[in-house]
Amino acid sequence: MAERLRILVLNQISPQGLARLPAEHYETGKDLAMPDAVLVRSADMHAMEIPASVRAIGRAGAGTNNIPVEAMSARGVPVFNAPGANANAVKELVIAGMLMAARHLSGALRFVDELDTGHADLDRTVEGGKGRFAGFELAGQTLGVVGLGKVGCLVADAAIKLGMQVLGYDPEITVDAAWSLPSQVKKAGSVGEVLRNANFVSLHVPLMAATRDLVNAENLGLVRPGTVLLNFSRDGVVNNPAVLASLAAGHLGHYVCDFPSALLHRHERVTCLPHLGACTREAEDNCAVMVADQLVDFLENGNIVNAVNFPGVTMPRESAWRVAIANANVPNMLGQISTAMAQAGLNIHNMVNKSRGDMAYTLVDVDSAVRGAVLDDIGAIEGVLSVRYLPHAAG
Repeated sequence: MAERLRILVLNQISPQGLARLPAEHYETGKDLAMPDAVLVRSADMHAMEIPASVRAIGRAGAGTNNIPVEAMSARGVPVFNAPGANANAVKELVIAGMLMAARHLSGALRFVDELDTGHADLDRTVEGGKGRFAGFELAGQTLGVVGLGKVGCLVADAAIKLGMQVLGYDPEITVDAAWSLPSQVKKAGSVGEVLRNANFVSLHVPLMAATRDLVNAENLGLVRPGTVLLNFSRDGVVNNPAVLASLAAGHLGHYVCDFPSALLHRHERVTCLPHLGACTREAEDNCAVMVADQLVDFLENGNIVNAVNFPGVTMPRESAWRVAIANANVPNMLGQISTAMAQAGLNIHNMVNKSRGDMAYTLVDVDSAVRGAVLDDIGAIEGVLSVRYLPHAAG
């Protein structure tokens, strides 16, 4: 690369991740004009004026609700995330949440915090009060897991090792997730079936139209008395008024979530954590490294791995001259691209094209240098969103 690429960094990013962007090739900072890419964690980009120079956005985490994904798709800009990089951190917090609810630890901690430690009868007060917090053990209980991605599979595996039975539901389970799922997990046919048959229910689904209020007043009526609901996915997946009504009716026993709200604040059978799911040193390092590597591979080679709005496309470099094209998924696009290259006297060495919904993406390696006029001709094809020329310095 003749000039350093500019990466706008909107949040505090792990130094291990930034180290994947070597200074001889990349300039990183919080106040860069005309950046080539954006690296972000939690900053809300919806109201931000994203420069036209931006070719990609990398989210150092799993969710992308803070990024205008649809608008970026219309510009041919991939939005990368880091699925699974924080999975172990979330898994451990889910297990902690289960123990907090089963052993009534929140109430017990409040009880101890309010003790008069200078009182002569301190020991007697402790012994007399601890009975209010008698709980139960996880072994032998049934955990229902809704969403069997990386986190859901790890939670299921950990629960089995703790002696629990596990019931799982995920209509969109991937082949990789299916291979990772412990064989002891029993399959459920619906969210309702999970709620009806589990003592604990843990949610691990993204927030989208289909999952908003996934747990609601109707299906909370199915739970066994005392059921513990855990939500470490996204706030809108659970209907909070329905949770309060279920707690009041004696159906739901406890709600543990990672999303504080005014409605749930200080309820004695609700434990709200301050969005700690991925807040470990290891998870922050893993997310930053993964998304930085993905940005580098895209910016330098055009490869796409873990983009939420683009198909996954990777192609080994066999030529020094590569063109990357993002376009609407419409008929005859490949034919028009090939024709433009043939008319310019370019021989196609290798080509990969994949689509995802309305979006398609093509990598083309050719046997000689590509003139700017050819790139302009391809960019002028109706439906083409972006064209990038990626000559390889080593070629």
